[in-house]
Amino acid sequence: MARLPARWMFASLLGMAVAVILPSAHAQSVALAGMLGSKALLVVNGGAPKSVAAGETHQGVKVVSTTGDQAVLELSGRRHTLRVGDAPVSVGAGGGAGAQAGQGNKIVLMAGSGGHFMTQGQINGKAAQFLVDTGATAISMTVADAERMGVDYKSGQRVQLSTANGVVIGWRTSLASVRVGDVEVFNVDAVVAARDMPFMLLGNSFLTRFQMLRENDQMTLIKRY
Repeated sequence: MARLPARWMFASLLGMAVAVILPSAHAQSVALAGMLGSKALLVVNGGAPKSVAAGETHQGVKVVSTTGDQAVLELSGRRHTLRVGDAPVSVGAGGGAGAQAGQGNKIVLMAGSGGHFMTQGQINGKAAQFLVDTGATAISMTVADAERMGVDYKSGQRVQLSTANGVVIGWRTSLASVRVGDVEVFNVDAVVAARDMPFMLLGNSFLTRFQMLRENDQMTLIKRY
């Protein structure tokens, strides 16, 4: 039985970021955690957020320009446009091949102002917005989310799910792949619920495949298998 949170709490994307560190010593990862006026709040290789103005460089990352909630960055001679809340860009010694193949092994998450950990990711190659929930048995999503991602949930096991608002119908299924940054895992259990939810839950069917470390507002997930 998958447990859904009794109460949903919304948090601003400002201050939330996910950074992925590639195995190579020369790899570099950059996420845009927020905007402070005209300055970009960068998280480089999972470090502390740093405000950087256009024209300035931080740990080899140059901010070319900023507009609204996005920034144009230059890494290793290549330009990337990032929006607040987007997945990070990762550049390794081999031109970022590890990031493309999803072969990383470490994820670093920064908590938002409400203490929640959120991240962009992918399910079966389709974009997803996750809320980390260690109380959820499996990755949980709505019927609308499943249909958008092409998940054949109706071929799974039909179940009844207990929520704060009563019992709802759901389906247990398996996701071919789940990816956060450049870390990808396969055959992940999920629950599809016939109800509205503001975010997909990144539950224990994904999280238990990692060693989880928490230090203040930083959560590190190290892939075990």
